[in-house]
Amino acid sequence: MARQRSFDRDTALESALRAFWRHGYETTSIAELTAAMGIKPPSLYAAFGDKRRLFEEAVHLYQETYGAFTTRALAEEPTGRQAVERVLRESAAEYANGDHPPGCLIITAAVNCGPESAEVEELLRGFRLAAKAAIKRRIDDDVAAGRLAAGTDTEGLAAFFASVIQGMSTQSRDGAGYGELLQIATLAMHAWPPAAAELGTGAAAGSAAGAATAP
Repeated sequence: MARQRSFDRDTALESALRAFWRHGYETTSIAELTAAMGIKPPSLYAAFGDKRRLFEEAVHLYQETYGAFTTRALAEEPTGRQAVERVLRESAAEYANGDHPPGCLIITAAVNCGPESAEVEELLRGFRLAAKAAIKRRIDDDVAAGRLAAGTDTEGLAAFFASVIQGMSTQSRDGAGYGELLQIATLAMHAWPPAAAELGTGAAAGSAAGAATAP
């Protein structure tokens, strides 16, 4: 008869998530993981397989919990501009939240990994690329709705905001608090292109001024 598990798997996974979040994938040892999880190595292997599979579970848990604010913001806001601004503002709040490690697990957990961790790097890169693509889709929505000009570089704009989010994560790990991160978010929104209607008004006003001064 198989022995019943003597620990709470969900609690152990949450502890592993925080260990990976705090220290990164490669530098978090099995000894550190088992200490954080309150279990012995055989129990870790029996319940989760190995370190890499444990990390993958931790990443998916992160996406469903701490990192879910991005998906909600992009899905719930009526315009692309509002969605991106909400992502930035909520990133500032989440990355500086003292109830858990700073920054974003998806951004920081595979920094400076060696070749043996290539699969982990690829896993996290996939999540980051998916997030950037989701931002682009919301910007594309504003173009399609006529809120932004048809020629707007939505791919470049999405890359810019993804870079800002990644930078905010790094800043938080360097000690930046909510106020500083919120200021970064606010300044980043100045890069949002003017509305298509504003461009049209400006062009019309320029044409009218030119006609009025023409001989």
